Amino acid sequence: MLAGRYLRAKRSQGGVALISIISFIGIMLAVAVLIIVMSVMNGFRAELLGRILGFNGHLFVTGPVLDRPDRDAVVGKIVKVPGVRQAAPIIEAQAIAMGPGQISGAIVRGIRPQDLAATKLVASNITRGSLRSFGLGEYGGDLVVVGQRLADSLGVRPGDPLTLISPAGGATAFGGTPLQKTYTVAATFTVGMSQYDQAYIYMPLAQAQLFFGRDSGVDAIEIKVDDPDKAGLMKPAVAQAAGPGALVSDWTQRDSSFWGALKVERNVMRLILMLLVAIAAMNIISGLVMLVKNKGRDIAILRTMGASSGSIMRIFFMSGAMVGVLGTAAGLLVGVLVSLYISPIQSFVEWATGQNVFSSDVYFLSRLPAKVDWAEVGLITFWALAMSFIATLPPAWRASRLDPVEALRYE
Repeated sequence: MLAGRYLRAKRSQGGVALISIISFIGIMLAVAVLIIVMSVMNGFRAELLGRILGFNGHLFVTGPVLDRPDRDAVVGKIVKVPGVRQAAPIIEAQAIAMGPGQISGAIVRGIRPQDLAATKLVASNITRGSLRSFGLGEYGGDLVVVGQRLADSLGVRPGDPLTLISPAGGATAFGGTPLQKTYTVAATFTVGMSQYDQAYIYMPLAQAQLFFGRDSGVDAIEIKVDDPDKAGLMKPAVAQAAGPGALVSDWTQRDSSFWGALKVERNVMRLILMLLVAIAAMNIISGLVMLVKNKGRDIAILRTMGASSGSIMRIFFMSGAMVGVLGTAAGLLVGVLVSLYISPIQSFVEWATGQNVFSSDVYFLSRLPAKVDWAEVGLITFWALAMSFIATLPPAWRASRLDPVEALRYE
């Protein structure tokens, strides 16, 4: 009761309501910003991870096994490993794509038709055309699937011809010579990441072997597993299934610098924003110091009436803690609501400003992602409350040590 009265007291009564309100707003904004930023970074990582690992494999087998005549049998053994969802022999090489009056570099991925159909991120995001005829015909036919952005830049649509040039496709007595061939666009796809939509072309595996001069060989066996985070633990089992001489690597090794930088950035951002919460909680000290100074006579009277120093300390501790608890609760509510409804908020801001605030050309993703990690929200809440309680202790302890005689000497 006394703690609540002291916080609500007017300035003429020695209250510090304005400073308490400022402290409340500071803690609320700091907690809300920390939750929103970490949710966006979690969402960005989840979306990026989902799209990159949905487009690419999680494990890769290379080595002499790729040229063995029983390669298809090895692929069948790998698929039977517990936790493996898909295994596909692939060819991946660079080429030059030419459309009507346009030319662009491209990455051509040779893949079996059934494996392309099993790649849900691509097969479920066909924007034009279809995959029904992909892989039909001699040496897999001449149909290719092109990323939507690449198709737009080249000016081609399903049914249009597309000329590809392999820098080292043909072998002659004088060395490798460029090989040029015209294909037909069967379909276009978009996965929501510009680096894939504007660079990749899918080609039947048999046609890619012919076009790039691989004979019957492939560049790798691409494996997708049920849980990408456990891909590293599955390497021994996959290596055993692939046989002697097989080299197995996982997705973390291929993009180690990228994922490492993303992890460091996330940890540093969390540390900086947690310090921001601590700074906001420090505002409680200034308010309580003024409150203790203004309430010196009240403290002396309470002590002479029999209140212990512990009771005085609890009164002022509760006054400061109340500000911290309310500010943290309000920040928690605001942060979670904004994180859950980030897409409508983004749409409203774009409509109000007329500007695209999240360009897929810059950030790879077409929408601002957010994923609320409740364990992290709990950690943020605990940190904000702990900082508020710690900031409350010094003024409360000072109030409990106040000498009643000195406080009433000049009254």
